[in-house]
Amino acid sequence: MDLIINIRPEVREELGRQAAAQGVELGVYAANLLEEATHVGAGSKKLSVEQLDQALEEIAQFSDKIPSLPDEAFSRENLYRDHD
Repeated sequence: MDLIINIRPEVREELGRQAAAQGVELGVYAANLLEEATHVGAGSKKLSVEQLDQALEEIAQFSDKIPSLPDEAFSRENLYRDHD
């Protein structure tokens, strides 16, 4: 099925950048986004090793900016201090 969607130029540019980063055509990338948004075939989609690596890199992109917690933050007393 063909579908024509009017989007703002800046959105199209960003979609184009993201599609290029994934190594796919813009139309394919946009169709994948729509499928994910509607959860069609959610259980049948498998990531390639490259896609998984890229997803994990995106998740970890700003992990160096997350402050470290002191060890005592994970003590039983601190985790359950609002219970008694």
